[in-house]
Amino acid sequence: QVQLVESGGGLVQAGASLRLSCAASGLHLNEYFMGWFRQAPGKEREFVGCIGYSGPDFGYPDSVKGRFTISRDNAKNMVFLQMNSLKSDDTAVYYCAAARTLILKRGEYDYRGQGTQVTVSS
Repeated sequence: QVQLVESGGGLVQAGASLRLSCAASGLHLNEYFMGWFRQAPGKEREFVGCIGYSGPDFGYPDSVKGRFTISRDNAKNMVFLQMNSLKSDDTAVYYCAAARTLILKRGEYDYRGQGTQVTVSS
């Protein structure tokens, strides 16, 4: 059974940093593209970024470009999202997702975690 479990969310002030983690089990991480989405109340799900099997990322949306970085550790079955210079607009539930193909950029995935709340106070 595939499980993706996010952690590291919380309440921070604007300008702070957070590092989200995603622990994967039930799959071989090096066979999957991994990505992050977020969804704020009343808003549609937003793609935040994704990373290939061996590390290169596939870009970020303008809303997070230059502030967010995805990384992965296949040996530990972990994926990370480093978030710097957080803004109140970054407040959302953040989800880790996995896909065998590059469908993440279309907002699709094979597996998704339950999410972790990030709240940024201004």
